Amino acid sequence: MNEQGLQRAVVEHVTPEIDAGRFYIKKITGDTLKVEADVFADGHDHVGARLLYKHENEKNWSFVPMHHSNNDRWQASFDLPKTGFYQYTVTGWVDHALTWHHGFIKKYQDAQQMDVELLIGADLLEHMLNIASKADQKKISALIALLRDKTKYEQAVKEVFGKDMHHFIDSYPNLDNATTYSRELKVYVEREKAGFSSWYCFFPRSASPKAGKHGTFKDCEALLPRIAEMGFDVLYFPPIHPIGQTFRKGKNNTVNALPGDDGVPYAIGSKDGGHKAILKDLGTLEDFKHLVKEAAAHGLEVALDFAIQCSPDHPYVKEHPKWFKWRPDGTVQYAENPPKKYQDILPINFENDDWQNLWKELKSILDYWCEQGIRIFRVDNPHTKSFNFWEWCIAEVQKKYPGTIFLSEAFTKPKVMQQLAKLGYTQSYTYYVWRNSKHELTEYINELTQSEMKDYFRPNFWPNTHDINPYSLQNSTEAAFIARYFMAATLSSNYGIFGPVYEMMYREPYPGKEEYLNSEKYEVQHWDWSKRNKLTEVITKVNAARKGNPALQVTNNISFCDIDNDQMLAYYKRTGDNHILCIVNLDPYNKQFGHVRTPLYEMGIYPGQDFTVFDILTGRSFTWNHEWNYVELDPGELPAHLLSIEL
Repeated sequence: MNEQGLQRAVVEHVTPEIDAGRFYIKKITGDTLKVEADVFADGHDHVGARLLYKHENEKNWSFVPMHHSNNDRWQASFDLPKTGFYQYTVTGWVDHALTWHHGFIKKYQDAQQMDVELLIGADLLEHMLNIASKADQKKISALIALLRDKTKYEQAVKEVFGKDMHHFIDSYPNLDNATTYSRELKVYVEREKAGFSSWYCFFPRSASPKAGKHGTFKDCEALLPRIAEMGFDVLYFPPIHPIGQTFRKGKNNTVNALPGDDGVPYAIGSKDGGHKAILKDLGTLEDFKHLVKEAAAHGLEVALDFAIQCSPDHPYVKEHPKWFKWRPDGTVQYAENPPKKYQDILPINFENDDWQNLWKELKSILDYWCEQGIRIFRVDNPHTKSFNFWEWCIAEVQKKYPGTIFLSEAFTKPKVMQQLAKLGYTQSYTYYVWRNSKHELTEYINELTQSEMKDYFRPNFWPNTHDINPYSLQNSTEAAFIARYFMAATLSSNYGIFGPVYEMMYREPYPGKEEYLNSEKYEVQHWDWSKRNKLTEVITKVNAARKGNPALQVTNNISFCDIDNDQMLAYYKRTGDNHILCIVNLDPYNKQFGHVRTPLYEMGIYPGQDFTVFDILTGRSFTWNHEWNYVELDPGELPAHLLSIEL
């Protein structure tokens, strides 16, 4: 037997909680965390509950009282003003003072004599003296004396009903036999960009203004105004390291490269170095650092690709042969994803006897680039590397370089993608690129934002990537590109595009595949970076709207609206007094129309009340005063409404 024998309260089913507290949940600075728990006890006594929390740099716990909602479910929230880890838990107790007070009221209303009840109250107040503030101690002592003074019965009863008694009972409960939840849970609070970012990706080697010439970091600097003008804030580069010669791939992934072929940037490593070196054709380390500085001056943060794979020429192959898988014929195992073969890439073998040194070396790559000013990494194929490595590595890097963001590029099984997010990845690629119909989109978005995933999985929506030329856009229309972009940027607070392929609507596929013909993964391309069109105009307006409307800076605040047309999608987002309604025509060829059900209750509008909807994309305003309102969208003009609700 132990002191738990005196604990009558039960505290269980605390949310949010990921896998019995094994993993932390994720928030952004300035957020609040809402916590719920089941708190109850035997018998008919009243119970009380508190939410306890503290930042990792604080010694003492703070608390907020929890409030009963229904069916023994309690809830409370606390603010998250600082980055780093917070701990939180819940404590519950049988509240004898509150039980007495409620009983006192009922007995008095029943005209019972309250002499003994007053003495019981005095005894309960005695315990409060030890924990009350000095100012309240004087008041409590005076109240105790009053309750025990038989000559002042009516005055004592009056004070029991007074606000001071309510204050004392609420503020100074007896927690001697309180029950605290079995686990201390964690929430990791990150900087704003972890939850709200607009990514633009391009290959630096295709940045040259001259056809047939390899691009440089200096050429990239010349493109910064264009990218910043469109409103992006993250500039992501695929690998910028030396490229191997052995088994180098040619154009369109041909097995044998021709003289002058550029190779695949993901085949990292040559005689010039590995993951800590820079491809000479791009420039020097100083050139790169200057680009990072210039990007920052344009409001852009540079993100680098972290691809754990090596060309056969990578220094690791000779220096650390144990890190690779060797076949019976003495050759090293190159990367495979049957039927695909990547002869120019050697995957790291995490199941080797030298794994500890391997882990340290891989982390040192991230440390090196963090020292050069990088705090965002897009990680290539993390699902093919050790889970244990990622949990350790991400935690160590973020501890040394707070604010470092990791984007998981894992298009794989759902549970694997979810596990990577739980292990520490800040953001995650998603299946958005393959969700096209109204049913597919609503089902998927609800899964991301309404299930447990909302607490740890931050989606980053991309309508295309340098690896994926989706079937939905191949040989499609301008309206399709606009709609897919629009939804990515408004459904999710984090999104990105691979350009200038996307905004220039390059769509020619490699026959039979979701890949680009003449892909930049295999060759340098030349683009007319001065080109502007309707899509670049939409991108610019949407990014400006994202920055100016808090409702678009959050993902999990979405709710879908009824609309009587399966070719149209409508969704509502609200943060505070900012109300946004998005309507999309999913048919890139035909005008669609229907009636959308506006969420009047959520907007605080009563039926019949006039309210204005302002289309941010066109500048036109409409006055609505009904729950159901008519809308139509012609893809030849614009396939979407971005409506700001003005009350």
